[in-house]
Amino acid sequence: MSKPDSSTALWDTDVLFEIARVRLGLLEQLHALGQRQLEFIDQGDMTQLIQALSAKHHVLAELQQTEKRLDPFRGQNPEARRWRDETARQRCADVIERADRLLREVLVQEKQGETQLERHRDETARRLQAAHAAGQARSAYTRPVARPGRLDLSTEH
Repeated sequence: MSKPDSSTALWDTDVLFEIARVRLGLLEQLHALGQRQLEFIDQGDMTQLIQALSAKHHVLAELQQTEKRLDPFRGQNPEARRWRDETARQRCADVIERADRLLREVLVQEKQGETQLERHRDETARRLQAAHAAGQARSAYTRPVARPGRLDLSTEH
């Protein structure tokens, strides 16, 4: 990466920093949506859950595009990058570190959500099974008692 001639020119590391900030913002949105998702699962509010998942889908699509924009920087040696100054390098490193930490938290949230949904599904299945069994028992007790058929004892043929 070469150093621009003008002090106002955009450096490659300026681009990296901006992309890293966008990535952090998207991960912050995902984290907040993940918290809401866990709340909706806990409350059993499937309508709100679906809306949160839809919003997450859009943020994930943006994050995927942002990750692609970072691809040119992935193969670089970070120590070889030229920065405007040490402060700019440190700010970028801080943003990347915070984003990576949030990504790990988002992954933990996803696992928690999956576990909560499985528990919710299993509990719902147990309730349905119990209701079905109770319905069958009630039907067994409320069926009319079968009366034996009449026996014709008449002598007429």
